[in-house]
Amino acid sequence: MNITADRLTAFAAHIFAAAGANDSAAHEVAAHLVEANLKGHDSHGVGMIPAYVNNIRTDLLQVDAEATLHKDSGAVMVIDGQFGFGQVVGRQAVDMVIERVADTGVVCAGVRNCHHLGRIGAYAEYCAARGLISLHMVNVVGHEPQVSPFGGRERRMTTNPFACAVPRKESDPVVLDMATSAVALGKVRVAYNAGAQVPAGALVDHEGVPTTDPAVMYQPPFGALGPFGQHKGYGLAVMCELLGGALAGEWTAQPENHRSHHIVNHMFMLVLDPAAFGGLEKFQHEVDAMVDYLHSTTPARDVDKVRVPGEPERESMSRRLAEGIPIDENTWAGVVKSAETVGLSASQISELTV
Repeated sequence: MNITADRLTAFAAHIFAAAGANDSAAHEVAAHLVEANLKGHDSHGVGMIPAYVNNIRTDLLQVDAEATLHKDSGAVMVIDGQFGFGQVVGRQAVDMVIERVADTGVVCAGVRNCHHLGRIGAYAEYCAARGLISLHMVNVVGHEPQVSPFGGRERRMTTNPFACAVPRKESDPVVLDMATSAVALGKVRVAYNAGAQVPAGALVDHEGVPTTDPAVMYQPPFGALGPFGQHKGYGLAVMCELLGGALAGEWTAQPENHRSHHIVNHMFMLVLDPAAFGGLEKFQHEVDAMVDYLHSTTPARDVDKVRVPGEPERESMSRRLAEGIPIDENTWAGVVKSAETVGLSASQISELTV
């Protein structure tokens, strides 16, 4: 099915409000999830609603929690999300950091104990819209690992996302937003729900042999996600684990730490005002000139044009705003069941979605 972004946002917001969130938080979380769908990151879109609702009902997600400043050392900050909606406490944390950057020029922050932060690129884009460079390294804990180390077969980490954005004066920013696994786990979930295969190189089976069957993540004998780029992606995933987890969150995927069905993110974040370097105009010129240079590359056979990071997401957003957001039947059934679980009636669901 296809559904418009406005209608999907309203439906998701009603679900979260019925689950106990205040109207502001419900809409912020809903808008963040739907924007992920619009930008083609369906793994971080409304398909997450069933997990969120389950965690609210089991007290793993605190709907009214807010970010608090845990430690303040000027240009170094540690912020605790108190297991609140990641989209809310994550944005609050970034706001704290942006306010401080105005005084210090740069801030290195640890943001800990957030429920699922959602699409990490959203925080990089938020900083870039205010003229700031940012880098974000995240680990994912609270549940069983899903990703095998390069050369291994057992699961030891999760998808550990990385994002970075560079603002441009009069154009859209350059935004790199990715999982350090070959694909995000949510993309495997989407493929599994749709009865589709995943790209080659994304998964290994229980013997460490490459497979395209998403069932290895959901049916025994279990396989694992692999890192992108072999040893290089694995290395970046380890750094996200150590900086986002060990440093910022003091909680990594190693087995001494508790695991249940929680979704907890810790984020190491560096935010920088490029003006602090003193050469803002030259920086802006170099960014624009480099992007133009990349765009001028002759496309390879069967490629329409060369893009820079962030452009595929913006193209997806433009297309899906016009055509609607596609959602497979299994994912939609899970969202509707969540709505029913929190008390929305069949007539309310129909009114909100048809």
